[in-house]
Amino acid sequence: MGTVTTASADGSADSTSAAGHPTSLAVSGVNKSYGPASVLRDVSFELTRGHIHALAGGNGSGKSTLIKVLAGIDRADSGVLSRPGHAGTDLAGFSPAHAREAGLRFVHQDLGLLPDMTVAENFAFTRGFPKGAGRRIAWRKLHETTESLLGRFELDVSPTTVVRALRPADRAMVAIARALADDGPEQVLVLDEPTASLPHHEVDILLEGLSRRARQGQTILYVSHRLDEVLSLADSVTVLRDGGVAATRDARGLDQLQLAELMAGRSLGTLYGDEGPASSAARPRPAGGPVPVLEARGLSAGGISGIDLEIRAGEIVGLAGLLGSGRSTLLRTIFGAVRPASGTLTFEGEAIAAPSIKAAMRRGIALVPEDRLADALFHESSVTQNITVATLARYVRWARLVRSRERDTAAGVIDDLRIKTAGPDQTVTRLSGGNQQKVVVARWLQRAPRLLLLDEPTQGVDVVSRADIYERVRAVAAAGTSVLVASSDVEELVHLCGRVVVLRAGRVAAELSGEAVSVREIVRYSYADQEES
Repeated sequence: MGTVTTASADGSADSTSAAGHPTSLAVSGVNKSYGPASVLRDVSFELTRGHIHALAGGNGSGKSTLIKVLAGIDRADSGVLSRPGHAGTDLAGFSPAHAREAGLRFVHQDLGLLPDMTVAENFAFTRGFPKGAGRRIAWRKLHETTESLLGRFELDVSPTTVVRALRPADRAMVAIARALADDGPEQVLVLDEPTASLPHHEVDILLEGLSRRARQGQTILYVSHRLDEVLSLADSVTVLRDGGVAATRDARGLDQLQLAELMAGRSLGTLYGDEGPASSAARPRPAGGPVPVLEARGLSAGGISGIDLEIRAGEIVGLAGLLGSGRSTLLRTIFGAVRPASGTLTFEGEAIAAPSIKAAMRRGIALVPEDRLADALFHESSVTQNITVATLARYVRWARLVRSRERDTAAGVIDDLRIKTAGPDQTVTRLSGGNQQKVVVARWLQRAPRLLLLDEPTQGVDVVSRADIYERVRAVAAAGTSVLVASSDVEELVHLCGRVVVLRAGRVAAELSGEAVSVREIVRYSYADQEES
């Protein structure tokens, strides 16, 4: 791994030699700014041939920008890329053609596969269709060539299978095989969040495939915000923080908390806080009386049916279930975005006769939706405007919007939630995903809701931003706000919630509390139909 250097908290450095391992690629002195905002600062690291090197960092740390620079999509202000036997290449003039010439092969989170085409056709769209007599496509040759390539990558997949029919992990491996089809292991494979859209049980399949490639001599640069994957897969890891290299370490000497704290630059205590599920359930509820804040009885709407649910002041209740189980529909029904077909909803003892979003907001119900880009963010507006849009009346005086008061509020929220931004006036789409999510959460917290509905609150969010969001959720619950969290991250629910309601096929499959709130029990009830069949 060349020289492994770590920046410690006091600015000193320690290094360990990894001599004897050939360097496959070296990046040095990469700088990149957008106007006055510096997003990459003197970034340097080396990749060892046949090793998996992870790139970790919080949202806004510079990971995505660095990958774009290496792919030639964004141009660095300065920096050099070097490979053994080749002269260093100036990254300030780097292009996609230069990246390919330098031996870099990329597979992004969006795999770029055509789902309704066969595996062979997907290979041919990048490599070309072989021609036979009369310039017709030589299908037999295409299938034979593709089958040979798939065999080289130890993929038990037919060339004639339509990509949509493949399991997710195999789709990812097909994309990797296509990227490396004409190359040997001397090329560098760059994987950007390859497991982000994979079901949990598919992740291990892909990771084993990557480990097998590394054992065969493939050099891999692996970018992920999932710390368990980084530590189980990588030989070494470079941590970016605020655009600079915070540390480069041997992955075998780290645990998740240590890695998270390198990313954050501060102590995080534990990743999920000090309280486990049992203590959360046993914690005394703030004074709220015997009446539930929200009560649903026999609620049916869209894909949910006969839902019974209640939540009291200060509780954090989880909603678990597989994709399509009805989690999001239930939250949207409570928020008034979906009209119930039958059943009742009661809020603080008062029946909700005509549900609507306006009425829900007036009662003190807030929803952070699953898809922040489509349903929550005002893309062309500033961070300030996105934070204050749900409370604009506070900033109106004599029928005029007082912008200075708006900006002062936003500046306080930015500091309080540790939102990384160039300032309150920055366009919200220029923020990283985790910081965008903090903006959406902050918007609704400005209304001091009585009931906070969170749909996948940390999806696509790094561990540091997760810790900040969890901290805020616990704080508002301690102050008396009821929180209902829908999440596909089972561990998130276990560590955050005192009770978990498991939905299956639109119905309540189980309600777990105390010691029963565990990964095993949530998964068991979520998959009960499959296990019983």
